[in-house]
Amino acid sequence: MTAFDDSGVVGHLIMRFTGPAMKTLRFGFIIVDNLKRGKGYGKQMLTCALKFAFEIVKAEKVTLGVFENNISAFNCYKTAGFKETGEELFCEVYGEKWKIIEMIILHVNN
Repeated sequence: MTAFDDSGVVGHLIMRFTGPAMKTLRFGFIIVDNLKRGKGYGKQMLTCALKFAFEIVKAEKVTLGVFENNISAFNCYKTAGFKETGEELFCEVYGEKWKIIEMIILHVNN
């Protein structure tokens, strides 16, 4: 998904199913233009993507991972309704070990 405003592209994200049952979507590469950060675009992108995930493709849950040192993204995801799963993963970035915080949001039937 790609987000636009009057000036052009402001950000994008990808989503993919994580299993053959097609009930869990994984969001990734959630990026907002550096010049547009802190203006609510990230939350708007997530809100639209979650609406698509739950209402159009009928996912039961959406997951994502965020690097521990990316506080602004972590806070954005929390504001959008994601919760920490308690699962922590690690990956090597530029020879350093970075912690990934796993997050989830479940579809709530009204």
